[in-house]
Amino acid sequence: MPTFRKIFHFLVQVPIWLACASLFALMVMTFSDVILRSSFDAPIEAATELTRIFVAVMVFAVMPHIAVSDGHIAVDLTDGVFERLRLSRLRNGLILLVSGVMLYWPVSQVWTLAERTRGYGDVTEYLGLPQFLTMYLIGTGITLAAFAMVVAGVLTLIAPAVLKELQS
Repeated sequence: MPTFRKIFHFLVQVPIWLACASLFALMVMTFSDVILRSSFDAPIEAATELTRIFVAVMVFAVMPHIAVSDGHIAVDLTDGVFERLRLSRLRNGLILLVSGVMLYWPVSQVWTLAERTRGYGDVTEYLGLPQFLTMYLIGTGITLAAFAMVVAGVLTLIAPAVLKELQS
């Protein structure tokens, strides 16, 4: 189990590192663009499309992690009622399950659009990068988030100790 746990934690960290690298690249690009634009009147032409790509990488790389680690935005208007009735675990498990299953439609649509984009050979305006690569990353992030939510929902309902151990 310790080896599996180390591998699991490493695999969980890889998308987070990817998002951090994307954020750092976005920061450096923005800084450079401002300096070049202000000092030399020579902006980075592809800054807009790079910003879109970097933001997509950041958002969808961490989506699975945020989805199962309670890092998402939540409104806690009914938390007191659920805690008094000792139904918090049931609520959390059902919300994760339903949310993960509901992501089936967006997952299928993103993969369909990515395949269509690949088939058409669409590229970005300035750099000529294939657009389907970014769409594949988005599809992978949403697919992993859906899968992670369903697994976390099942574990929340039937084996919360295992989920706590994996999250630690």
